[in-house]
Amino acid sequence: MTQPAGSDQSLAGLLDLMARLRNPVNGCPWDLDQNFRTIAPYTIEEAYEVADAIDRNAPDDLAEELGDLLFQVVFHARMAEEQGLFDFSDVARGVVQKMVRRHPHVFGAAEARTAEEQTKAWEMIKAEERAAKAGETASAPSILDGVPMGLPGLTRAVKLSSRAARVGFAWPSVKDILAKLKEEIDELEAELETGDRERAGQELGDVLFVCANIARDQALDPEACLREANAKFVRRFNHIERALAVNGRSPEQASLSEMDGLWDQAKALESSGIG
Repeated sequence: MTQPAGSDQSLAGLLDLMARLRNPVNGCPWDLDQNFRTIAPYTIEEAYEVADAIDRNAPDDLAEELGDLLFQVVFHARMAEEQGLFDFSDVARGVVQKMVRRHPHVFGAAEARTAEEQTKAWEMIKAEERAAKAGETASAPSILDGVPMGLPGLTRAVKLSSRAARVGFAWPSVKDILAKLKEEIDELEAELETGDRERAGQELGDVLFVCANIARDQALDPEACLREANAKFVRRFNHIERALAVNGRSPEQASLSEMDGLWDQAKALESSGIG
């Protein structure tokens, strides 16, 4: 009797399962209909779900979400194998080679490093790799090359500004960045008053870019900061909903001032450790 795909619960079993799903004769119609572009949004979503499990300190969920993310890697590798581009072994071999190359203090003769020294060395090695690739394509390398366009905007802003900061193109201190933030907010306010939505959008982008620079300067993850702010908003708004529901009411039936009062109440409860 033939074992069903997935009965081998190992990496080999996962690769076999993916091959079965993509079998043109008896595979899954939905899986067969996918390509790199259609699967990419799911890959991004799974990465965010991994981050969410970490934020929630939920190890069981984290194990499951890491499995889902691994499935995405296997899915892409299988589609590439079908096109004769590369396979999963090439993916694994490539990342092993890259990690060995970027850790010469572990796998080579380089001296031991502190975490800070390794971060700087890592970026230098990456820069050398980018320069080598640029040489292969005969194009002039830029220090900003290789920052993926598909990253979340705030994350990409941090990476771009970090690259520029390595060559001295950065505000001297966080106070200077905050001064720039106030300047950009004034410019945003001016454009909002004109009613020019396009220019206001550009100024809002400048405000967010400066905020990303504050995160870079203070070694903060802006996406994590925003996720926490989102979670805080949900907690406090839920408090408003629950408080109103006690009297059989909904937010639609409350005034803004009443909801503001309940919001402040939620903040006070959180500060006291009760909420």
